[in-house]
Amino acid sequence: MRRSWAAALLGIVCLCASAVFAADTALVRDRDWELGRKYLAEGKSQEALELLTRVAQKYPNEPDVHLFLALAALRTRDPQAAAAEVEKTLGLDPDHAEARTLRGWIELEVKRDYAAATADYAKVVELKPDLAEAHNNLGVAHKKAGDLEKAAGSFKRAIELRPEYSEARSNLGWVYAEQKKWREARDEFERALKANPNDEGALYGLAQAQREMRDYSGAEGTLRRLISRAPNFVYWLEWGQVKLVHYWWVLMLTAGLVYLNSRYQRSRRSIYGGADGKKA
Repeated sequence: MRRSWAAALLGIVCLCASAVFAADTALVRDRDWELGRKYLAEGKSQEALELLTRVAQKYPNEPDVHLFLALAALRTRDPQAAAAEVEKTLGLDPDHAEARTLRGWIELEVKRDYAAATADYAKVVELKPDLAEAHNNLGVAHKKAGDLEKAAGSFKRAIELRPEYSEARSNLGWVYAEQKKWREARDEFERALKANPNDEGALYGLAQAQREMRDYSGAEGTLRRLISRAPNFVYWLEWGQVKLVHYWWVLMLTAGLVYLNSRYQRSRRSIYGGADGKKA
């Protein structure tokens, strides 16, 4: 369920996209504003920060300016400055869903304040009940807070709203994994991979579910797929462990069959009374 800074911020930028058109007409036409957001989208974080800081000085009462400035601050690894800009956004517009989403993410991933993150994400769900991402974010907060039942409910709602939502399906799979519901976990990971074959978390989760269900051949194959996409040492180590367990079971089965066959032959000889198979 881990999400990188880049992936999470990209999602928040997408959420912000619809908000900027409500801004002041002068702001919309401002070249620094346009270029600052462009630089942010392109990953030119420092350049974006400098331009957006200048824009904030010109338009201090525009919530979206402070929100994008917060995003730029996060991209330059300054969460304290980002949090301050988010508070400015919410001071101007307490129902700014995108700002609450970003504050929830900072609380969740930076401050580890799961109760505060849950409260912010719940407010976003209240503001945008039909937004699948809002329910998925709330589910992540519930899971990190240890409430697996509520987490599952949020992920299921996200999936109802968008059945092909691979991240929500993968997250639900990990909830089932923590509950030791391996068949349900496997089903969700497989569905997530149908929607997004490149979902690394779903691939790793599927391998874990297959391993717990003693489908060692399946787990070995899934880990090979994962290694081909992300050659992580941990994945190689787990692949080796699965390989050993798989062959251990094959050896044990072979030994068992040899043992049973020897018992059968001894029994047969005792019945017929001799090694040559003839009756005495």
